[in-house]
Amino acid sequence: MATKNQRARLYYFKFLTKWRRPKLKMSPQRRGVVLRLRICTPRKPNSARRPIVKARLSSKKRALVHIPGKGHTLRRHSKVLVCGVGARDLPLVNYSCLRGVYDFDAKLDIKKRWSVYGLKKPAHLCTHVRRCLRKLLDT
Repeated sequence: MATKNQRARLYYFKFLTKWRRPKLKMSPQRRGVVLRLRICTPRKPNSARRPIVKARLSSKKRALVHIPGKGHTLRRHSKVLVCGVGARDLPLVNYSCLRGVYDFDAKLDIKKRWSVYGLKKPAHLCTHVRRCLRKLLDT
């Protein structure tokens, strides 16, 4: 059994550990409102123009949020769902928007990576995969 000192140490240790995404306040996603749209350039070996957003989260914190994919229709005061996956080569950008939720439209002209762009996989593709798996299992 733990002593009083050990219990106290464990209790305080919970509060001393740092969260990886403190602005989300221990939740997987947060709703945010777009305050400002910007374009940022990545770190040294890469060169591009990456769109980012300054957003006010529902936890009353402000964060720099990456806009994934090509093209978007976000404006000021648009609502976005923010998750804790940032752009690795953008400094200080630790969050990104989820497509297909609130005002952030899903990409419609894509063939791969459906979940990243906020789309359901078409039914005819799913049935094809199931049919192939059934054939494999039957033989």
